[in-house]
Amino acid sequence: MSKCKIGRDQWSCQNHTYSHQLTRTLYGATFGSSKDYAMGEKMYKFAIDDLKPDGALWREAVRGRWSWSYYAHTLGLLLSIAEIYKHNGVDLYSYKSDKNGLTIHDGKEDITGDLRSEKTAKAASKISSLKETRGNLLELQRRFYSSKGLVADGRDMGTVVFPNAKLKIFLIASPEVRAKRRYLELQNRGQEVNMLALIEDIKQRDLKDQTRVLSPLIPAEDSIVIDSSEMSLDEVLSFTKKLTKRKLNK
Repeated sequence: MSKCKIGRDQWSCQNHTYSHQLTRTLYGATFGSSKDYAMGEKMYKFAIDDLKPDGALWREAVRGRWSWSYYAHTLGLLLSIAEIYKHNGVDLYSYKSDKNGLTIHDGKEDITGDLRSEKTAKAASKISSLKETRGNLLELQRRFYSSKGLVADGRDMGTVVFPNAKLKIFLIASPEVRAKRRYLELQNRGQEVNMLALIEDIKQRDLKDQTRVLSPLIPAEDSIVIDSSEMSLDEVLSFTKKLTKRKLNK
């Protein structure tokens, strides 16, 4: 039987898996087990990531004349997981897959889930500071721009890569707030993290990025600095939309 792999966790791809994860989610929510609780969100997002382009749960659709029965059963399990999270203030219904049916392999296994781990983030910070890395990436990054425009995210987008951008936003937040956001993100993926260690890592990374000779972390002179420490995601998005409309309508 084929296997589903999320990080280092591996399961059989079938409705029994979703049923098992629903039970773990209920257990985690009832008895305060963050690890079991987090697996529900992992499983839900895996199912959404695994959808076919037409929205079908293809692993259930291949069951012949019983496919609709399995399909309905699986959807019920996923909806139950989503409702548990909704009751606890987390909206899984708004989750949109960024995989588009694609996964990244290193030649042996799926490493898609590992790319956003804290270990990968630290390694990326070190590699990105190398002269060879930035030199090779610069022209490649600029090729993404077209006459239709581009939204680019990066620490030197406004100063080095796209110095002539029409709108530059330098988004900041306190190390404590950023650490809390990162902590919740990693915790929801079932990863064990230490809040104090995260805060210190963020401070050290900022210091290195701000003081490095090549493409330092500084706002462009014509950028708009937004401190999101006391703002929600929706507030930041709303404010950014207003800035964009105002800039483009000039």
